[in-house]
Parts: sequence; C-alpha cells; structure tokens
Amino acid sequence: MARPRQEPFDAILVGAGHNGLVCAAYLAKAGLKVCVLERRNIVGGAAVTEEFHPGFRNSVASYTVSLLQPKVIADLELHRHGLTIVQRKLGNFLPLPEGRHLLAGAGRTQAEFAKFSRRDAERLPEYERRLGAIADVLRALALQPPPNVTDGGWLKALPELLRAGRLGRRLHGLDATLRQDLLDLFTVSAAEYLERFFESEPVKALFGFDGVVGNYASPYAPGSAYVLLHHVFGEVNGVKGAWGHAIGGMGAITQAMAKAALEAGAQIRTGCGVREIIVERGRAVGVVSEAGEAIRARAVVANVNPKLLYERLLDPAVVPAATRERMAHWRCGSGTFRMNVALSELPRFSALPEAGDHLTAGIILAPSLGYMDRAYQDARADGWSREPIIEMLIPSTLDDSLAPPGRHVASLFCQHVAPELPGGASWDAHREEVADLMLDTIERWAPGFKALVLARQVLSPLDLEREFGLIGGDIFHGALSLNQLFSARPMLGQASYRGALPGLYLCGSGTHPGGGVTGAPGHNAARVVARDLGRPRAQKTPGLAARG
Repeated sequence: MARPRQEPFDAILVGAGHNGLVCAAYLAKAGLKVCVLERRNIVGGAAVTEEFHPGFRNSVASYTVSLLQPKVIADLELHRHGLTIVQRKLGNFLPLPEGRHLLAGAGRTQAEFAKFSRRDAERLPEYERRLGAIADVLRALALQPPPNVTDGGWLKALPELLRAGRLGRRLHGLDATLRQDLLDLFTVSAAEYLERFFESEPVKALFGFDGVVGNYASPYAPGSAYVLLHHVFGEVNGVKGAWGHAIGGMGAITQAMAKAALEAGAQIRTGCGVREIIVERGRAVGVVSEAGEAIRARAVVANVNPKLLYERLLDPAVVPAATRERMAHWRCGSGTFRMNVALSELPRFSALPEAGDHLTAGIILAPSLGYMDRAYQDARADGWSREPIIEMLIPSTLDDSLAPPGRHVASLFCQHVAPELPGGASWDAHREEVADLMLDTIERWAPGFKALVLARQVLSPLDLEREFGLIGGDIFHGALSLNQLFSARPMLGQASYRGALPGLYLCGSGTHPGGGVTGAPGHNAARVVARDLGRPRAQKTPGLAARG
C-alpha cells in the first residue's frame, strides 16, 4: 500500500546537536511545523552522555559547561525539563614540576599567583577587568546576527547598516584602552597578550591554555588571543567566567532541549540521517534521508559544519562558485584527541596528593607556554605530541550518578594531534598507541594512575568526524580565526544564517558566534527563519520577538 503523501514541514533541521534542538524549540514555540532529523540513535550530537563501560557513564565528546547562554536556559525552561548545573569547587589546578602547583578559584587566585610573582598578583585585577569588560560587550553581541555584507542595493544594505550602527554604539561604550585591547585580542597571540600583564610561566600557562583549547595552533600563533577571549564569555548559575558540570553529563543539556522542543510540538526522528538536500529551481525544498525518503519543507536548516553542508549534502552544481571556493579553504581541525576512562579510585597528583577540591577542577597538564608550543610543533612534524597537552576533569567528584560507589570517571581532552596524519597514515592504525601515550603522560604527574584505569573510550580526530560530523575533529565546526569570525562566519554574505540558496539556513557552530555548547547560533538562526517564514505565535514566543 502506498504511503500517503505527507504535508510539507515549515522547517527541517538537519542534525539534533544542541544548536539544532535549540533552533527547533524556538521555531516550534513560534507555531511552525518543525522536524529534526538525526543520524545517530540519540539526540545531542557531540553533547551526549553514554555508558562506555558497565556502570560508568560520561560525556562522550563535549565535557564541561560554561558557554551555554542563560537566555536559552531561561527561554526553553531547561531547568524545568531536568537540567541542573553545579559549579566546580575550584576553577583550575595546574600541577608543576618539583612538587609545585597553582590553583585558581573564587577568592584564592590572587594569593596563588603571589606564590610565583607578587607583580602578577597585583596585575590580576586589571587583567580580569579588561577581559571582563570586553567579554560583556561580546557576550551581548553573541545573541544577534553580525552585520551581513550583501549585494542588492540600499534596501538590503540598510538593515545591515543599522546593525553595524548598533554594534558601533556598543563598542563606543568601551574606553580607548579597551577598544585597542579588543582589536589586539582578535589579532595577536595569546602569549603576546598575556606577557603584557604577567611574568610568571605558571600564570601564563594557566591562562594560555584557553588560547589553544580546540585550537590546532601554538599559543604564540597570531589570533590565538581571541580563542582565549572566547572561553571567557561564559557563566554558570549567574557567576561570570565560571565553569561547571551538568548533573548526568552533557547529555542532560540536550535531553532537556529535546524535551522543550517536543513539548512545543516539534518532531524529532533519530536513526534518520540525511543523504542530500533537495534543490528545485535553485531553492532548497527538502531532504532525502539515508533510507531514501524524501521529506519536504519550506526551509532546510543545517546544524552541521558548513564544509560538510556544501561539499557533501549538496550537489556541487547547485552551489555558487564563491561558496565552493570558500569551503575549499574553510579551515577545520582542532588537534583534539578525546578519551574517557573508568577509574577504580581517585588519582593522586605528586604536586597535591591528598583528595580535595582541586580534583573537581579542570586539571591542566601543560606547565608553560613553551611546553604548549612544542606540543604543537611536534604534532605538525610527526602527527602527535611527544609531550601532549591534557586537560583532565573528574566529573564524578561532583556527580555520583556517573560511576558506581567509590569509583570515578575522568574526561581527558588531549592535544595536540594532527587532524590528518603525515604520510597518509591512518588514525585507525595509531589510535591505541596515542591513547597509551596520553595515559603515560598523566602517569608522570600522577604516579599510579594507569593502574587505576578499568576501561577507556578513545576517540581520534577521525573517530570524532565519523561519529559526530566534526570534520578533522574540529569541535568548533571551523577555526576561530579572524577570517572565519563574525561577518565572515561562514563567509561574507552568509552571516545572517541564510545559506547560499533560498530556503537554506545554517544554525550550527560554523556560524556566529562560533563553537562551544552555547545555543547562540540556534537561537539566532531561529529568529531569522521565523521572520522569513512568518510566525503565527511570534508575539508569545520568548527570544523571537526581537528584530533579527
């Protein structure tokens, strides 16, 4: 019996990662008929919690909370849908050679800095003031499209000029020193910016790590200062700059988002990957699933890396030449090697062997900017670092639902590794070798660590691409470099979340304001899509009433 023809949806979302779910929830709340299609059998994309060993669960890829927009949390009522976020008891723990260490956390960072440099301790408030003031401005800009460089005469240009004017007024609120700092943060290296304030290597390492997180680059690379700034945007439970943990792991965030979308009326189909986007008369009008089903819609909203969208989901013949050229040079690859380990007990670090609040922190194994630079140079030359950079989190110190009593789970975010190995070598052939190296590295800082490991889950850059669509393992869907930010993300003329074809939109981390579990691209794209399609209940929809 023939399947009855289905009425078209208003919008199809390609990918049920967090931004796709956010976008779907807002659109459904606006009264639009929405369907989300997800290739995997679980929603969440890279923000998902899974059992990787009997009794042990953890966040598989993304692993910590800070950048998630408070407005998104409030608008979608994520706490009502089960989300609870707790703050780390300490922000960061930096073990150092010869039994030294540096801790960072509310009320104690300055005293910790003074152990290494009284001058650095005195300079810390000014550093925090400047970055905080700039982050406040950029935090607000994250929830609106940047000015879009378009053709088409003054009628199309006028809204963009007005948006640029609003941006100018915000930036004018910064004093001259801060405006210069903002320009510098977009262009200089993390090392250069930090050296303006600090002299101690441990202090510079503590902050410099944020300049290489997910960034396949040296902290001495121009532009790495912006990556540092990007990681200052966040907050947890109203505390700016704080980092935290979602009870139940990162999947708790996306499960709450899915509940919000479903409650608003959206459909979500898992195990339903998209093979191609249907284009008729130059317009995106639907998708074909991997099972061969054609599903039509007035708008197709892609929550995938722009490179994946334009090079794999669309016939090259329908993609404009300028977009094809841009995607050929779209820089992906974050140098990331991701591991989760099940532990029989808590590790003991030589620098601070007793159990304590430092084990709830981000534990940074990278004692200097020089160490980070060598890790990058090694990876460029040989495929992976001989002495890698590792951030370890032990979320079970804050959330006992993740492991059996007395046992623990640890997230290992490891860098640097080459997204593609030199000489045509395969990550499949070297995955376990590099995983062993990561555990050996931790062993040097925490003797006995390897003996605590009951099981491990290992994801190379290739695994991250195959499993989550993170091309080259790129957690940001494209490098956060000056030529791939703001109005140029993903390219000039597409900063408004409208794609290269009518009816096609983007809502993922490859759009403004970039990567991290923020929800901002999904929020912003929903405003644009809803305005273009018309929104029956827009006046009642939180977050969509503002002009986009």
